[in-house]
Amino acid sequence: MSIQWFPGHMNAARKKAAETMENTDLVIEVLDARIPQASCNPMVEQLRTFRQRPCLKILNKTDLADPNATRLWLDYYNSQKNVHAVALSCKKPADVARIPALALKIAPHRGVPTKPLRMMIMGIPNVGKSTLMNALLKKRVANVGDEPAVTKTQQRLYLGKNMILTDTPGMLWPKIEHPTDGLMLAASHAIGINALIEEEIAVFLAERLIAHYPQSLAARYGFDLTEMDAVAVVEGIAKKRGFRLKGGDWDFEKAAHTLLIDYRSGALGRISLETPASREHLLATYVPPVLLGQGKSVQSGMETDEGEE
Repeated sequence: MSIQWFPGHMNAARKKAAETMENTDLVIEVLDARIPQASCNPMVEQLRTFRQRPCLKILNKTDLADPNATRLWLDYYNSQKNVHAVALSCKKPADVARIPALALKIAPHRGVPTKPLRMMIMGIPNVGKSTLMNALLKKRVANVGDEPAVTKTQQRLYLGKNMILTDTPGMLWPKIEHPTDGLMLAASHAIGINALIEEEIAVFLAERLIAHYPQSLAARYGFDLTEMDAVAVVEGIAKKRGFRLKGGDWDFEKAAHTLLIDYRSGALGRISLETPASREHLLATYVPPVLLGQGKSVQSGMETDEGEE
C-alpha cells in the first residue's frame, strides 16, 4: 500500500516557507520521536541547507517513544553537521522551557534587541508544533487539534524582546518514496484519514509490534501470541473487546481503529517504529517499484525496454 497525501495548501505553504527561510537564523524542526526519520520532511532539509541554516531537531512525544531507540536517534542527529537534537514532550512546560537557551547556544550571534533571533518552527502535520508554540509563549496562539493539518497559514510572534517565532503549517512532501514511511506516518496520525484504510495500517502496525514489542500486545490485550500473525492480532482484539457487526461477524474495522488509538495514546506503552539501524537497512534494501513501460526484459543475452519493438 502506497500512501500519498499532499493537500493544495501544503504546496502554497512550501513556497511561503522558502521565502521566509531567507530571513531566518535557526530552523526548529519538530519530529515524532517514535518515527524520527520517517517524520523528517526532506523539503525542510532542502530549504535549510540551501540557505545554510542550522537546525534544532526536537524529538517530540518522547514520553510515547522507546527510550533506547530515542537515545540512538539523538546520537545519530547530533553527529550531523549543523544539527542539534533534543528529546522532550511539548506538553511538559519544563521541557519546553529549555528551548530558548538551546536556540541561543546554537546562534549566539543573535538574540539581542538590535538583532533578535529569528526562528522558524517546521514539521509534518500533527507532530506537536502548535502545542510547542502555545507552550513557548505561555498562551494560546495556535489552534491545536487531533487531526492533521489544523494550521494552514504562517504566523509571526515575539518571544520576549529578543526572539521572533514563525509558525508554519504542517507539511508533508509531494511523493513519499518509501511505502513503509507512509505506513508509519499513517499509524502515527500524520496523514488525513481520507488518504488511508485503517485496517491496512493496523495490520502493518501489528506486524511491527509482533516483531519488536510482543510483550506490549500481550499485556494490553491478554494475548498468547503463539502462531498469531498480524491479521490474527487485529481479529483477536475484536474478540477480546466483543466488537461484532450486526450479522455476527467480528468487527475488524473497529478493532483496527482500537489498535491505532492505543498506539497513538501510549496505552500500549513506549514504542518506536524505527531506529537508525532499521533505517539504514531500509535504505540499503529498498528497490523502487518498476513503473509501467519501464521494465526490463532479457532476450538472447540482450537487455531491452519492454514495449520497444
